[in-house]
Amino acid sequence: MDVILVPLLKIVFVVIDLYIWAIVISMILSWLVAFNVVNRGNRLVAIVGDVLFRITEPLLGPIRRILPDMGAVDLSPMVLILILWFVEGVLQRLAIRLV
Repeated sequence: MDVILVPLLKIVFVVIDLYIWAIVISMILSWLVAFNVVNRGNRLVAIVGDVLFRITEPLLGPIRRILPDMGAVDLSPMVLILILWFVEGVLQRLAIRLV
């Protein structure tokens, strides 16, 4: 069982970490666009922004609906990162018990 489960959990951990990085990059890109540091008219910025939006929005959308409206401050990425860290910690504890 360990032969399959441990590498599978390692892949899950890498995917969670990559997803957290996608959230962080999406937040930074949104700030750069908001402060006119980068222009959404730039094709590369538009493509990267669109890809990040499509990756992160399925999980951020429901969290945004639950959280109260804070105006210009969006706390949903922080909430999602905390949830992902929690899930990762639970999976690490399970992996330790299984091995």
